[in-house]
Amino acid sequence: MLHVVHHPDYVAPPAPDGRFTFDKYARVMGALDEALVAYEIHTPARMPRHWIEAVHDPAYVAEVLACAVPREKERRIGFPVTPHNVGRAQLAPGGTWLAAHLALRHGYAANAAGGSHHALHDTGAGYCVFNDLAIAANRLVAEGSVRRILVVDCDVHQGDGTAALMAGRADVVTFSIHAEKNFPVRKAASDCDVALADGTVDDAYLSALAAHLPSLIDSVTPDLILYQAGVDPHRDDRLGRLALSDAGLEARDRFVVRQSLSRGVAVASALGGGYGADGWAVARRHAASILACADEAARCGNGRAFSA
Repeated sequence: MLHVVHHPDYVAPPAPDGRFTFDKYARVMGALDEALVAYEIHTPARMPRHWIEAVHDPAYVAEVLACAVPREKERRIGFPVTPHNVGRAQLAPGGTWLAAHLALRHGYAANAAGGSHHALHDTGAGYCVFNDLAIAANRLVAEGSVRRILVVDCDVHQGDGTAALMAGRADVVTFSIHAEKNFPVRKAASDCDVALADGTVDDAYLSALAAHLPSLIDSVTPDLILYQAGVDPHRDDRLGRLALSDAGLEARDRFVVRQSLSRGVAVASALGGGYGADGWAVARRHAASILACADEAARCGNGRAFSA
């Protein structure tokens, strides 16, 4: 059974400038329904404030919760911080944390939102308000649910916020494979960065992933992988600079899950980036990513406990 974390409030009215739309989070669920695959929906709770403040500057958290984010920070985020978007910003980390617990129980689970890897200590950025990956990882370790987490970020954009927030930690290790010349201009230092040239196609991408990820998993020995499964490396993505095909994205997802579960490491995915004028095409790429991960998990045999 596929386990998917979703909340109706993941969906929000579009931003006034129309640059970022939240309707893909509803369309992803519709695309999963189209696939006629059985899945169970799990509803997340909002991440408690003190866990957000454990990663982000409490002054910035207060600005967000009061809908009093300075205009310059809203410009970095890319949309206004409204009461509804504040709720989303709290729900997404709760969703990634819940997906992680489901993955520890079942082998694989997906948060149908999240992957907000650009949010930094004292500001959001790049359509990210709070960094759900860093918040969830910190809480999971602090609560003793896991000993060590590896964040595997395959979004086309570097996971700079996650890298900066988790820098220097031995219990949360960060990996990012991304387009070298894409956003952000100033990259952070992940524990392992793989920067790819514009136009990188399937074979070269998968070779680079295979050259780094298996050995990293072996050296880190994590109990859990948080997988930022952005589909924006696709050749048709509006904000991507890589050239993966549908088959390339599927091979990427299957490789990440296979390398993880074959070593007894659970995987929880977060949606990540995906952009284009055709919202349904983007949503179907996200749904295909979730379904590929779930199918590979079933092939690996995930009917055992993965708890540390």
